This record gives sequence, structure tokens and C-alpha cells, in this order.
Amino acid sequence: MTTKPKARKFRIRRTGESPAAARAPQGDTGHDTGHDTGHEQEPSGNAVPETTPPRTPAREGDVSSARETKAETDIDAIRKEGLTGRQLRMARRMAQKHGLAPISDFDAVRQLRMKGIDPFQSANMLELVVPGKDESEASAPEEADPNPGMGKIQLPQTIKADTAKVPSTELYTNERRIAEISDIQRDIAKRRRKRLVLLLARLTAFVFLPTILAGWYYYVIATPMYETKTEFLIQQADGGGGGGGPLSGLIPSQLANSQESIAVQSYLTSKDAMIRLDEELGYKEHFSRPEIDPIQRLEEEATNEAAHKIYKKNVKIGYDPTEGVVRMDVVAADPQIATDFAKALIGYAEERVDALSQQIRNDAMRDARTNLETARQERQEAQERLIRLQEVYSADPTEQLAALRSQITTYDQELLEKRLALQALLDNPRPNQAKVDGARGDVRRLENLLDELRARMVEPDDSGLSLVQQSSEIELARADLASADAFLQSALQGEKQAALEAGRQVRYLTVPVRPIASQAPTYPRSFENTMLAFLIFSGIYLMVSLTSSILREQVSN
Repeated sequence: MTTKPKARKFRIRRTGESPAAARAPQGDTGHDTGHDTGHEQEPSGNAVPETTPPRTPAREGDVSSARETKAETDIDAIRKEGLTGRQLRMARRMAQKHGLAPISDFDAVRQLRMKGIDPFQSANMLELVVPGKDESEASAPEEADPNPGMGKIQLPQTIKADTAKVPSTELYTNERRIAEISDIQRDIAKRRRKRLVLLLARLTAFVFLPTILAGWYYYVIATPMYETKTEFLIQQADGGGGGGGPLSGLIPSQLANSQESIAVQSYLTSKDAMIRLDEELGYKEHFSRPEIDPIQRLEEEATNEAAHKIYKKNVKIGYDPTEGVVRMDVVAADPQIATDFAKALIGYAEERVDALSQQIRNDAMRDARTNLETARQERQEAQERLIRLQEVYSADPTEQLAALRSQITTYDQELLEKRLALQALLDNPRPNQAKVDGARGDVRRLENLLDELRARMVEPDDSGLSLVQQSSEIELARADLASADAFLQSALQGEKQAALEAGRQVRYLTVPVRPIASQAPTYPRSFENTMLAFLIFSGIYLMVSLTSSILREQVSN
């Protein structure tokens, strides 16, 4: 890695020059320039610019001026301060804001400090307030500004003693300083006490007092309420379980699905169940008693809607889908009445569970019985038709037709043999005429007999139907009877299956936890409710105070 070369700068004092002129740069060759240039001393906080004789511009090859040397020296000093990148960026932005043209971030810091501006000082709201000048200050003659055109001075400056406007610190004695500090401390303590008193007043008005009122109601006014707990299951019959005995379809072995449990839960919390409970056990009358506190009491002529609101608060039902258990809690002012309410609601649930599948079972059994009656009627009609046909034809035409067909087959075989014998006789050159005539007579007689038999099959008789038609009707009647028998058998089996399915659709309500009257009141839970009221009022106060503080801050800004 190579190091960039850097030329050294020398400052040579001229003979016979003033100290101010000696600080002017000279050429590095050692020759005099012939005339001096004027050197402007940089103004400071307590120095007055000096007038020096003019100087000639430095020739090419001369060293830099004192101003440039001082600037580089200041930049090196600023670089050694270890400023962060954020501070340097802030300095460049502030320099641009004040119309400066720095060549680097360190140069921006240097130029801002020359103007008397601290680039790292955060803005303060108090700087926006410009105090007015005193009359004495306005009447006094203006002093020469040591930094003309540089704006407001924010850094500590060296001020001449004769132009100082601040009071001398020698006038403040220790006693006066201690007294002023004590006054400030007393004022701060007074303001703190005032704020604390106001805070306590607000907390008392909006948190403590409402909490005390709520606790007084729960501990003194609220009527004790007794809670009765109960649990029940909804089961259905399963025909596939067990050993397949005759009662296997009537044994409840599986839990019903969640639809029935949810339906029962909805019914028990509905207005229908509340109205029925009021009609049978006087639910409205119980909660309209004068010994119940006004907040929980129901009006004398309250509507069903108002009574239903109290009913939903006092009757809580929950369904656990993992276990299939329906839990019910009933609250009343008397433990025995709460138990009676719970038992009545369990009875309503059992009726509702049975009614859920009653329509399905009735429809299935009605359809099965209708199909069975139809099958029986059709079979009876088919059987009557067959008997009627058999009575009309007196004999079974099917059997007669079978006998005729058997005879025709036999005579056809005999006719074929006679024809063969006749042909054998005719093949003789000189056949016996008597045998030929006999053979021809046999053939003729067989043909006549076959024609007669065939005519008996197709010619109508006294009934107007041929033997073939009669046999066809008989066969159709028998086929209808067979179909009616099969349909009747299927209807009988369907009825039995429908009865089994109806048995499976039956729902049973099992109560593993019976309702028992409570001996100690369950509500109100005075301590828990009081603490809950305190937390609620505290949260409301906190939200309101935070919102008001944010709005006040936004408005003030």
C-alpha cells in the first residue's frame, strides 16, 4: 500500500515587518516579493480587526496563506474529535440551511463554528420566544458586532467587560442563591402536591367511589342466589352392537351426534322453554318477589322478552363435544325451586329428544306399512284372476296344449317313417301295388290327423279363444301371481327393516348427575365482583386519561 506524498508548508518571517505582516505567507524560494500584501485578521469574539499594510499576491510556488493554514489546522482538530457520521450529516444539512458552501463535512463544522452556531445543539421550544429589549438597552448606542452578518450566536463567546450586558455574578451571595433555590423547591413541591391532590380527586370520583358502591351492593343489597348443577347425555340405539341377539337393536350403546345435543341446548335456552316453565312452575312469579333486590327483580307484569333476559342469565347450558356431555346450571332465589326448575328442564329435554326422531320413525313405518298393504292387495288380485281363468276354461289349457304338442310330435315322427316306407316301395321297378296303396293311405291319414290336431290348437272354442290364447292368459296370470308374491315378500322384509331402523333412531336421555338442592348461596361472589368492578373502572379511567393527554399534546403542538 503506497502513501500519497504530501508537501510540507513553511512559514518564513520577513525582516523588518510587523508581527501581523510577518504572519503573511512568503515564497519557498527565499526571494522577496518586492511589496507586502494586506493581511486581514480573522475576527473573534473579543478582538477588533486590525489594519495592516497591503501585501502583494503570492507568486506561483509560494506556500498557502495563514487563513488556509488555520482552516486546515482547524479541520485536523475537528477530525481528531471523533465525530460520528450522523453528527457530520447534521452539520452539512445545517450548513446548507444557513447558505454555506463547505467542501467537506468537517469544513461544514468549522464554518458553522466560525459563525457561532453549534451544529449539534437540539432545537428548544424556548428559542421560539424572542424576548423584547429593555428600554435602557434600546436607548443605548449599538456596539460594534464582532461577527457582523453571522446571525445569532449560540456558542459561548468572549465578551468585552465594557460591553457586557449580563449581571455580574459577584452580586449573588450564597444566602440569596440558597433562598432562591429554596423558593424553587417549595414551588415545585407545591405544584406536585396540587397535582397529587387533583389525581387523588379524579381517582376517587371515577374509580374508588364507583368501586365502593359496587362492593356495597354485592355485600349488602344483592339477594343470595342458589345454583343447581346437573349433567345429562343423549344416546341412541345401535342394532349392530352386541352379540346380535333379539334385543341388540333396542340397547342404547352409542352417543348421539352433536346435532341432537346442540338442538337440545338451543331449545332449553329458548323462549319456548321459558314460557312452558312459567306456565307449569311460575318462573316469572318467582323472580317478581319483593325480597329480591331491584336489580335482579322482575316487574309484576313483565313481558316475555324481559323475563327471557333474566332466564338466559340464570339458566346456563354448555355442550362438551369431546365427551358428549350437556352441563346445565340453574340459578334461583330458593334452592328447592332451583332444583325443581332443573328437573322440569330435564323432562322438557327428554321430550324434545324423543320428538327429534319421532317424525322420521313415523314416516319410515308408515311407508313400510303402505308398501306391504299394496303388495298384499296386488297378490290377492293376481291370485283371483288366475282362479277365475281356471274356472272359465274348466281345464288347464296349458296342460291340454302340452298334450296336443306331444301328440303332434309323435304323429310327425310316424308320418316321417310312413313317407320313407312309401318312397322305398316306389323305388322298386315293379312295386307291389297293394303295399303302395296301403302306404299312401297311412300317409294321408297321418296328415289329416296332424291337421286336425293343429286346428284344435288355433281354432277358438265356446269361450271365443283358442287353446294357445287360453294358455297364454293362464301363463300371464301365473307370472303376475309370482311377481305379486315376490313384491309381498320384499314388502314384509322392508317393514321389518323399517322397524329396526326406527328402533335405531330412538334417542335416550341419560342423567349421570342428578340435580341436588344447594345449601349455601352461590351468588353473588362479592369479593370477585368488587375486584372486577375496580379493574373495569381503572381501565376506563386509564384509557380516558391517556386519550385526553394525547389530544392535549397534539393541540399544544
